[in-house]
Amino acid sequence: MRKYFGTDGVRGRVNQPPMTAEFALALGRAAGYVLTNHLSHTPHILIGKDTRLSGYMIESALCAGLTSQGMNVLLVGPVPTPAVAYLTRSLRADAGVMLSASHNPAGDNGIKFFSADGFKLPDEIELEIERRLDDPPPLAEPACIGRAKRVDDAKGRYIEFLKASLPRGVRFDGMKVVVDCANGAAYGVAPQLFSELGCKVTSIFDHPDGLNINAGCGSTSPEAMFEIVRETGADIGFALDGDADRLIACDAHGNMIDGDRMIAILAEHALNEGKLQGGAVVATTMSNMGLERYLERRRLALLRADVGDRYVLEMMRQRGCNIGGEQSGHMILLDYNTTGDGLLTALQLMCAMSDQDKPLEQLAADMEVFPQQLWNLELDRRWDVLSDLDVRKAIKQAEDSLKGKGRVNVRMSGTEPKLRVMVEAESETLLKSVGEQLVDDLASLLRAKGSEAGSCARRA
Repeated sequence: MRKYFGTDGVRGRVNQPPMTAEFALALGRAAGYVLTNHLSHTPHILIGKDTRLSGYMIESALCAGLTSQGMNVLLVGPVPTPAVAYLTRSLRADAGVMLSASHNPAGDNGIKFFSADGFKLPDEIELEIERRLDDPPPLAEPACIGRAKRVDDAKGRYIEFLKASLPRGVRFDGMKVVVDCANGAAYGVAPQLFSELGCKVTSIFDHPDGLNINAGCGSTSPEAMFEIVRETGADIGFALDGDADRLIACDAHGNMIDGDRMIAILAEHALNEGKLQGGAVVATTMSNMGLERYLERRRLALLRADVGDRYVLEMMRQRGCNIGGEQSGHMILLDYNTTGDGLLTALQLMCAMSDQDKPLEQLAADMEVFPQQLWNLELDRRWDVLSDLDVRKAIKQAEDSLKGKGRVNVRMSGTEPKLRVMVEAESETLLKSVGEQLVDDLASLLRAKGSEAGSCARRA
């Protein structure tokens, strides 16, 4: 059982356990010891962060713990999470760390480790680090303490990596692009990237102050980006999240293009280019039925993993697929990078538009989206809700009511005490009747079992 690491590293509210300076110091010591234990050379680890105010505190404490174990630390400052994955490989580091809580508000932060190949740490290494947190390792001798230094050209290296993902000589001269940087890690990268490729760029939410990351902007609140695309007559709009590993796009009319539609567009583009691997793409249990039927018409399979980019990536590697992602816009394009990369996804969408000489709305039009809604039932504590027989019976009744004309997916959030209930159906009427009844039934059951539960709904 994991005590600290979740599906995406260690995450929490700043200055509350575990996201404290003391914990970051201890984690640095434990990770430094485990990561250096099997190396015969002086180890190096790279640390990047997003723009949260707490990044300074966590970075300093983690760096102290790592150097106390003899690791040399490379500090790259505010860069996107996929830049850390790339730079860890490019700079031949033995591991990488990203300090970010992704799309969460500024009061949260997280610590996510990458191995030398740019993939997330294997489970067994994370578990060994957890053991060492409870059993602190000995410190290095004074002469063996590590050093820390800044890497000044990290952003430029990452921009060149992104441009190299395009076919040689490809530019997007004159294309009007709106990019929402979410006041996050891409504020110093995204506008420059698109400008260097010839775009006419309107950059918004690109003035981070440490507290405004993801605040009414970015991939979780892209409405301002939609509006500016319509006002400026842009060809395409992009909204990143705080660490720029997610992307929500929109067409020239301000219509949202979510992760499912992006998978459809990129899969067909790769298929036409003879580059799609595995005869399938990987999505999650939350992905729309419309994507599945879109792929079926092209004799492609949709493989569904559990929610979370870790599980999407695992299935991609197991099944030999090179395109995968989540409805939320977390896209993994394994031909280019080892983790979700919002800017890389944006470039590949633009490439598909250019190669097919079609606007984004035409590329997205072929995929029919089934009505889908997500409800969040907030719990007063985390417990194994889905093992309860009455809960399982209520879910089964909802599935039977759909009679093969829709889907139900109920899961616990990986990061919060919430039960997430997703229902989709061939019609809005069927969706509402089945979904609202299921949510009411589950809320009543949870209250009866002594767990406070309130619900809020949003369109997925």
